[in-house]
Amino acid sequence: MSRFKILDAPMAGLKIVERFKHADERGFLARLFCSEELQAAGWSKPIAQVNQTLTVRRGAVRGLHFQRAPHAEMKFINCIRGKVWDVAVDLRRDSLTFLKWFGIELSPDNNRALLIPEGFAHGFQALAAETELIYFHSCAYHPDSEGALHVEEPCVGVQWPLPIAELSPRDRGHPKLSESFQGIAL
Repeated sequence: MSRFKILDAPMAGLKIVERFKHADERGFLARLFCSEELQAAGWSKPIAQVNQTLTVRRGAVRGLHFQRAPHAEMKFINCIRGKVWDVAVDLRRDSLTFLKWFGIELSPDNNRALLIPEGFAHGFQALAAETELIYFHSCAYHPDSEGALHVEEPCVGVQWPLPIAELSPRDRGHPKLSESFQGIAL
């Protein structure tokens, strides 16, 4: 019995995953991850790391982060409290959707998750105070492979649903893309 419905997003490899809740008078059970079932969505590696974030302030933005090869990572993003506008930006060199972005609301109420393949930057905006995410990563964090886009990168043009209420000094300091940026190779 499948615990997920897998939907294609408008970029190759990017998937929306709808989780099914099994509820009764006690509450519910929802599977957050299943490598066997998510293979159909493209998850092909073991989980190397699981991270949790708490974003206190509504309108705060985190991102847009990625890792370069050989530490490029897949991410599986789940919102377990509050709600977010979750964004993936295609940075794959020679991709038909290079520098295009996709955004989707994730929340415990809509039971959606986002599976982001290697070669994408990821970020989100909290649409509610006290929002929590759990991320599953296919590769552990490697500082030397880290990259980031500025959340207001004009070549990408992400439309954040709310005014940006808070941005870390680190994320604020990410430079804009140079004209020579040709994407990342995997």
